[in-house]
Amino acid sequence: MNIKIKEGVYKIRGKDTDMSGIIFPMVEEYKMGVGGGYVTVDGRPVAGLPDRNLKIRCASADSYETVGDGEAAAQVREETDAEIIERLRERFDMLGDMTKAVKKGDVRAMIVSGPPGVGKSHGVEQVLDRYKTMEALGGGRKYEVIKGAMSPIGLYCKLFNNADKGNVVVFDDCDSIFQDELSLNILKAALDSKKERRIHWNTDSFKLRNEGVPDSFKFEASAIFITNLKFDKVKGKLREHLEALESRCHYMDLTIDTERDKMLRITQVVRDGMLDTYKLADEVKDEIIDFVDLNKKRLRELSLRTVLKVADLAVAFPEKWESYAENTVMRR
Repeated sequence: MNIKIKEGVYKIRGKDTDMSGIIFPMVEEYKMGVGGGYVTVDGRPVAGLPDRNLKIRCASADSYETVGDGEAAAQVREETDAEIIERLRERFDMLGDMTKAVKKGDVRAMIVSGPPGVGKSHGVEQVLDRYKTMEALGGGRKYEVIKGAMSPIGLYCKLFNNADKGNVVVFDDCDSIFQDELSLNILKAALDSKKERRIHWNTDSFKLRNEGVPDSFKFEASAIFITNLKFDKVKGKLREHLEALESRCHYMDLTIDTERDKMLRITQVVRDGMLDTYKLADEVKDEIIDFVDLNKKRLRELSLRTVLKVADLAVAFPEKWESYAENTVMRR
């Protein structure tokens, strides 16, 4: 049954937001609860709302009406810019908290998915860097960031070298391991939910003998995977392996899916001080954001990296940086 809200609110990031006129599939009829009455609806068909069941607070069952099934098909609630910025800020704050939990060993593994150049790696490494002082003193847990392509045996060796409890292995843009069946099987063993996680290499290898790596070892560390892949979009046989890996990890999608999301993320990070070390005037920072926004469809990449490139030009060529940017960060 689909219902149209005549009068009701839903709290979005701490603020009551009017839901009047929006159509939802109803999950459960009006009930009284702590703090007042509510009707439970499915938020998934309505863009801009969470993909789960929601409680719409309303005065009574007269606050909504039944409508035809076809009326819900095109429902869209447009997020405001402020709501998107707050959603993204919330996600990245959550990323920091989850990284701390991985480092402490409370969370065994995490997959972080999002487009390139939005600060995924920085968010993770910023948290882990705080532990470097303890590591340098020899009394702390360590972490290693691994980037680029990697063979299955190379993966096996890396896991062995970081296998101790409290260590964290960060795979940053190592998507090739997700596309190799042997590598995925190694990862599944490393992240298994069993109390003891043991990884085996069952074929003879000169590399292992040469480096003193055993053909079996216990893995007690944690892992973070930073990727541009959206696991739920992958098709075919590989999907089954990714599902097995996903079931062993916390999967965090940063929800930066549109050009608008990327641009607002850029605005948020610059406003939060990303360019402060450049000693640029505030009006120049605003001009850089405007330049990126106005030319976003022609940029080689809409990302924080591009903003930093433009800022470099603004420092090097204060009077002509826009002309230089047109020739270096934009497609002809």
